[in-house]
Amino acid sequence: MVVLLPAFFVSGFCALLYQMIWQRVLTFFGGADVYSVTIIVAAFMAGLGVGSLAGGLVADRLTPRGCLLAFAAAEAAIAVFALVSLPLFYDFLYLRLGAAALPELARAALLFATLLVPTTGMGLSLPLLARALTTDLGVSADRIGGLYGWNTLGAAAGAPFAVFVLVRLVGFTGTVYVGAALNLLCALAGLFAGLRTPRGSVALPVAPEAPAPAMPRGIGRWIALYAVSGFVALSLEIVWFRLLGTILKSNAFTFAILLSLYLLGVGGGALVGRRLARRTARPERLFLLLQGCIPLYACVSLGALVFALGRVGALDDLWRYLGSYEPLDLGAALRALQRIVITGGGVAPWARDLVARFATLYGLVPLFLIVPPTLLMGMSFPVLQRAVQVDLESLGRRVGFLQAANIAGSTAGSVVTGLLLLDVLGTAATLRILGGVGVVFLLLGSGALARGEPGGRRLARAGGVALSALMLLASPAAPALWSRLHGTTAGVLFAEDGSGLSVLKEEEGRAPGTRETVVYVNGIGQSQLPFGGYHTLLGAFPVLLHPDPKHVVVIGLGSGDTLFGTGGRAETERMDCIEIIAPQLRTLRELDRGAGDAGLRGLLRDRRVSFRFGDGRAFLMRSEERADVVQADALRPTSAYSGNLYSLEYFELVRSRLREGGFGVTWGPTKRTRDTFVRAFPHALAIGDILIGSDRPIAFDVAALRRRIEDPHTVAYYARAGIDVRALLAPVLEAHPKVYDPGFDRAALTDLNNDLFPRDEYLVGETLFGPRRPAGRRDQ
Repeated sequence: MVVLLPAFFVSGFCALLYQMIWQRVLTFFGGADVYSVTIIVAAFMAGLGVGSLAGGLVADRLTPRGCLLAFAAAEAAIAVFALVSLPLFYDFLYLRLGAAALPELARAALLFATLLVPTTGMGLSLPLLARALTTDLGVSADRIGGLYGWNTLGAAAGAPFAVFVLVRLVGFTGTVYVGAALNLLCALAGLFAGLRTPRGSVALPVAPEAPAPAMPRGIGRWIALYAVSGFVALSLEIVWFRLLGTILKSNAFTFAILLSLYLLGVGGGALVGRRLARRTARPERLFLLLQGCIPLYACVSLGALVFALGRVGALDDLWRYLGSYEPLDLGAALRALQRIVITGGGVAPWARDLVARFATLYGLVPLFLIVPPTLLMGMSFPVLQRAVQVDLESLGRRVGFLQAANIAGSTAGSVVTGLLLLDVLGTAATLRILGGVGVVFLLLGSGALARGEPGGRRLARAGGVALSALMLLASPAAPALWSRLHGTTAGVLFAEDGSGLSVLKEEEGRAPGTRETVVYVNGIGQSQLPFGGYHTLLGAFPVLLHPDPKHVVVIGLGSGDTLFGTGGRAETERMDCIEIIAPQLRTLRELDRGAGDAGLRGLLRDRRVSFRFGDGRAFLMRSEERADVVQADALRPTSAYSGNLYSLEYFELVRSRLREGGFGVTWGPTKRTRDTFVRAFPHALAIGDILIGSDRPIAFDVAALRRRIEDPHTVAYYARAGIDVRALLAPVLEAHPKVYDPGFDRAALTDLNNDLFPRDEYLVGETLFGPRRPAGRRDQ
């Protein structure tokens, strides 16, 4: 135990480290849209389930020594796979097969096949160690719960350490190599423990050639119930990530933080649950009651939070943040926290406020919503083991079968909830359905407790009805939920599906006395209506500069502002928009059916425009067409997956999808983005934050620009949206662009964003808590 518990902690650490990297890298091949990500998660879970099932079958046919050696072999196999994983996932799947016209089923099959090997090895571990370390049935729940708990706590540490430390230091490849080294240490620990275990020192199970002992009576029922438990757990995880992603206004680190808290609750609960398992006389009933309380707490806690927003003074800052356009500056918050620690609190009031907001968003709110029910999830595991473990001979199989069932339920939960329930019902109704499943668990548990008591079952049913009513009253309906989570009591237009959430909210305009409609996607402000701001300029300038922009591709919709800006030339015959969050178009159309906006109305009725939904980079990779202008709408460089659209490889992909003399366009929010863009194109032009690249010289001809701006078609097009195109382009006409030709020394540009090292997305170049400053520079 002294050797293997730390090893199993590290094994869990590596598993989540790999998930953070593999899930991200596989989106290059499958796409970063909800369908591809769901397939990746389901494949990961399916491999764990297969491994648990196989481990359970194998464990009962091996001696404890054999189980430990098999554990060592599994860890070594994971390490070997890790070493070749990125060449397999990136070089082979993405670079070799990414552009192939594969059916979606074939892509899903490839994802499943490639993930099955390492995840099966991960799934083998628990039943093997459980069988090896359990020599007395009386300690089975304690040993199994301890293994599960420490492994899960390791996973909880692995996710944030991967993204906050390793990725920022050594990129995706280096992070995976660190994981492989740690897995080899786990293998050595298993080998050491196995070789030190005397042969036949513990009573052995039935020999392989003898008939396998039968499962205990009723085990099938618990396997089915634990599968339902897994379905609820993964479904709640998806719902919480939707809710907390909206509240926090997610960045590249949010998923890892929330997943870490989720796993922290499960792992801690498993360790606490060992004591419960030892003390309870009826563990099967306690398991049912614990499972029933999980989704009910999720419903009631969310209802309490939504009710308190805008009403409880202690949440006023959170209320203001929810209604704000910009996400929290995580780097600034961590720097302020560092100053408070160093100075003992002697910082400016704004810094204290920033740290308090950070603590609320990344601490109090997720702790309140996630940790109590995940503690109950973790506590359920050793309690269930106490209920079903009745002999040593089939202990490994019961551990493996139950884990496999739970993982199968989790896999089904990820697919059904992510691809169906959120599409059809939405977040609020999905949560209520999960609460209803919790009521069923409580009824089962209460009915069992009341069995044999006069009127007990009737009382249990009455309690179930009362709990159902409480849950329905407490759980917020969708209109109230999304209004309050966007900082308003007024109504909002909203639409959601598995791909994300789109909300349109009316706010005070940028000009005094005006109103505007602000577009929020997953809680983050993206753009506004009416058109005419920076996004319009970002779309309009490149097509006005291009001599003949017949075909334009825009990645990202938002309010439609950038896409609208690209349509001002009479020469433009086709405009393709690829958007990853499908509900955005639904909310814009709903707005148009109401009061509407002249620019939006023109855009939605423009026959040149076609809308496609999915990952924009995957669209370019799989398309054989060439366009005159390809550009991405402005995207914050720290947003999740933003590195996919700011990397050298992406810009080179854009260049390959342009006609001769075509323009690749991006917003350049950082110096690293600009350097990466210039490295990809032989000819580049920068005006402010707008970057334009081409394989041919880019003529910045002010006279030609003025003629195109004065074209009657162009003037009339923008005027329909109330935009004076002359005023819009005036800053550009007066600018002095920076021009990069083939003679520019690109070899000096080395601090770049790459697919396997997206530096801007992960704040590379800053220390853990603050920016890296040149030597000798004083902190002012």
